[in-house]
Amino acid sequence: MNFNKNKLKKFSLNVLLIFALIASSILFSACDILEKDTRLQVHFIDVGQGDSTLIISPNGRTMLIDAGDNSKGSEVISYLKRKGISKIDILIGTHPDADHIGGLDDVIEAFEIGEFYLPRKSHTTNTFESVLLAAKSKNLSIKEGYADRELDYDENIKLKILSPIKSKDYGSDNNLYSIVVKLDYNQASFLFMGDAEYKNEYDMLASDYSLKSDVVKLGHHGSHSSTSPELLNAVMPSAAIVSCGYKNKYSHPHKEVLDLLETSSIPLYRTDEQGDIIFRTDGKTITANTEPGSYTYRKYK
Repeated sequence: MNFNKNKLKKFSLNVLLIFALIASSILFSACDILEKDTRLQVHFIDVGQGDSTLIISPNGRTMLIDAGDNSKGSEVISYLKRKGISKIDILIGTHPDADHIGGLDDVIEAFEIGEFYLPRKSHTTNTFESVLLAAKSKNLSIKEGYADRELDYDENIKLKILSPIKSKDYGSDNNLYSIVVKLDYNQASFLFMGDAEYKNEYDMLASDYSLKSDVVKLGHHGSHSSTSPELLNAVMPSAAIVSCGYKNKYSHPHKEVLDLLETSSIPLYRTDEQGDIIFRTDGKTITANTEPGSYTYRKYK
């Protein structure tokens, strides 16, 4: 059978195109398979001088603790969407300060939200009001976060709030009302301190809580108002995280905390040096996406 040369050339190109599409489809399918992770993931998102932590369970259930300040909401949303997230099963605003809840209104508007927790502390700022209005617009009820409250998250994962104490009056300091969360997944554990300070730490130390954790997100961006030697001795972490902005005006993390971590030989990961920091665990072994940062104190005042 004789083929016209042009027709033969066109036929060959079509065959090559079909094979290329098939190969591409196989490649993307392989990539999708590789991206699926059956380990617990904890993402400390770099939101500059603020906090935002994403947790993804092995079964794909999600939790977000804080969302940076008002200018970071869109960045947090983009980060979550890149991970294929469309619903946040548990949303926590640790306390009313803008560098923690500023982006929550945007997050609430962008995603389906399961449960939403805030501490028993109101604030008169537009930022706090915007969060309340966003929740109201989605008919989202707000649950109070307080010590001893256990959250229903996922199988094999225990999630418990350790602070603030419900009956205690901490005065006007927003930080003292900060929600502290402990996560235990089989043999691996994480402690998220929000902006909790010494008073909260001593309350927890006086309780019967097991504070021992493999990874701790240090309170108040590594400020000297948090992370007492007593708390660190009780937690005995294998790694510590500081979420803070590069050249921030508060000079976080502070020298006292850096010296304490270095003396205790606790590896420090910091968003101002490493950017987004991701820990993954199968419930036994914990791995990080980056090497630890430095104990260098930088004063910018």
